[in-house]
Amino acid sequence: MTTQTMDKPMTQADAGSAPDEEPHLTLAASTGWSALNLREVWVYRDLIWTLAGRDVKLRYKQTVLGVLWVVLQPLVQAGIFSFIFGVVAGLPAGNGKPVMVVTFVGTLSWNLFSNILSRVSGCLVGNSGLISKVYFPRLVLPLSVLPSVMLDFAVSLGMLAILMAAYGVVPGVEILLMPVFLWIMLLMALGAGLWAAALMVPYRDVGQILPVAVQMLTYASPVAYSAVVLVEKLTKWVGPQWAAAYYLNPLVGILEACKWSMTGTPMPPVWSMAYAGGMSVALLVGGAMVFKKMERRFADVI
Repeated sequence: MTTQTMDKPMTQADAGSAPDEEPHLTLAASTGWSALNLREVWVYRDLIWTLAGRDVKLRYKQTVLGVLWVVLQPLVQAGIFSFIFGVVAGLPAGNGKPVMVVTFVGTLSWNLFSNILSRVSGCLVGNSGLISKVYFPRLVLPLSVLPSVMLDFAVSLGMLAILMAAYGVVPGVEILLMPVFLWIMLLMALGAGLWAAALMVPYRDVGQILPVAVQMLTYASPVAYSAVVLVEKLTKWVGPQWAAAYYLNPLVGILEACKWSMTGTPMPPVWSMAYAGGMSVALLVGGAMVFKKMERRFADVI
């Protein structure tokens, strides 16, 4: 006996209970400030912390001294810089303050800038496998660099406190401005890093040029010498107009401001600090816009 089953016609009630379509994400080009889509970056904030934690673990995994490298590296750098610039070149950094302490402050500030710039610039190429397989806001990668660099900087501040106590350096009320100067330094490095990261994907030559440029910028900036002393020497050689052009390097004003706020060295010109702040904003905005404009091609080119 054969049993026939008749298909029951779909009623309005059945149609209402039908499962909805699967959710999907539509990616579309956008322009202006909306292209940054910072709200989406905020949604992926857990990924930022996860990548930052991975970075810290990988850098100190299977090391003998571990986190002590964070303290030893700037300490050795400050000692070498103090000898090269203070003794050999005759450009002391102290201005009446302990040279080692002033140089250590300059080294810490410079390392904050150079570490952020170097790590942000290589974050896309270094995570090429992740970019080509998984979707997430690409701004997550450069932002994930910041927590680990700031952690290293915070650890190094402990060594700075020991040095200041050993040399009897007591900071004044201007130390309250130090977070502002560090924030300007961070934005400047992040902005420059975004430019370099975006350009490094299609042009790998950027990865070869950047370390050389950073090395040259180290000696062109008052990391371990006084800008005041250098400008005085330049004034005798080329005149006051050309000597003042040295401050067109935005790192000059901000590095001198960091040393002034922590150790009481001569205060840099106010306009040089304002100029550094303006340049940091310009670099960040320009770098973010270029990064987002080129983002759609990262997965294909990388």
